[in-house]
Amino acid sequence: MRLAGKVALVTGGARGIGKAICLLFAKEGANVAACDVLDEDLAQLEKEAAGLAGVVKGFHMDVTNREEVKAVVEKTVAEFGKLDTLINNAGITQDAFLHKMTEDKWDKVINVNLKGTFNVTQAAIPYLKEAGSGSITTTSSIVGQFGNVGQTNYAATKAGVIGMTLSWAKELARFKIRANAVAPGFISTPMTQVMPEKIIEYMVEKTPLKMMGEPEDIAYAFLYLASDEARYVTGQVLGVNGGLTI
Repeated sequence: MRLAGKVALVTGGARGIGKAICLLFAKEGANVAACDVLDEDLAQLEKEAAGLAGVVKGFHMDVTNREEVKAVVEKTVAEFGKLDTLINNAGITQDAFLHKMTEDKWDKVINVNLKGTFNVTQAAIPYLKEAGSGSITTTSSIVGQFGNVGQTNYAATKAGVIGMTLSWAKELARFKIRANAVAPGFISTPMTQVMPEKIIEYMVEKTPLKMMGEPEDIAYAFLYLASDEARYVTGQVLGVNGGLTI
């Protein structure tokens, strides 16, 4: 098992990509703190993870609430004894054309996707340092690399987490803590399933592999970056997008 004995904290862990990460990590031997605001989905995730090699335990966490974030990180270490890897996956969209985007839509996405990532990482750092090594992997997006119509706020956050990742890779290397990002393309998740069918068809047609990715496709990228196989990989942005950028 590729993560035997490791402890991971995953934000946005109740659905979509986050859920796939939690289940795959537990299958590979990690004990996982699945963090989200969706309590019923977390309870369902715990049931689905029963019997896997590692334990998945759900924790209510609003990444915009710094005190709650700090408390959940502390509970994770109390529950599992340490923290080896952090997965920053919590994110939302509030799409609108630039001239129609409200300050509220801007602030909500910035607070969850960008500030939330900062909050959780800052709270986790002391425990990653204590472990003597570790990894931080953050969900960016193809939109953070190339932009997208109607997603000024989302693109800003997903580009921002790349900048933070590169800074962390430089700052934390002396503690043997690696920092990387994964930039998914068009993935079948609850976030994309509400999009109009015509938009989905258009994006599939643009993708060289002519299909949407599945959450598991992204989870395997996170698995590699969290594993000891990637011990010499830091400061990288791994695109998983079906060839959409070529």
